[in-house]
Amino acid sequence: MAKKVVAQIKLYVSAGQANPAPPVGPALGQHGVNIMQFCKSFNEQTKGKEGLIVPVIISVYEDKKFDFIIKSPPSSVLIKRACNLAKASGTAGKEKIATITKKQIKEIVKQKMQDLNTPDEATAEKIIAGTARSMGIEVVE
Repeated sequence: MAKKVVAQIKLYVSAGQANPAPPVGPALGQHGVNIMQFCKSFNEQTKGKEGLIVPVIISVYEDKKFDFIIKSPPSSVLIKRACNLAKASGTAGKEKIATITKKQIKEIVKQKMQDLNTPDEATAEKIIAGTARSMGIEVVE
């Protein structure tokens, strides 16, 4: 018989740096989950991705056991990393703060493809390019 899911928790955690401090500790503690066990297994699975913020979906079961799914980092984080930016433009329509090439967009699409809502790579590239434009980043050939 399948275990009953009591809660689903969605968090954004720095890869390889999960610890019992907020936001992880309070979110898991209120459901009675072993926080250190989660931190150790999460850090082990995200080794090598340090510096990226990754979304994680944690399913908590009746017996307080859990499992989790690690998604790919948000598009905005990958775009900022590709352009070496700390933050996006505050006035995206008026001010261009950086440029990104089509080649860099294709690399981001390769990382994000499993989490995007399209199976088509050309459409996925348009999605990422649109995100870049909304951040004040110009897309160039």
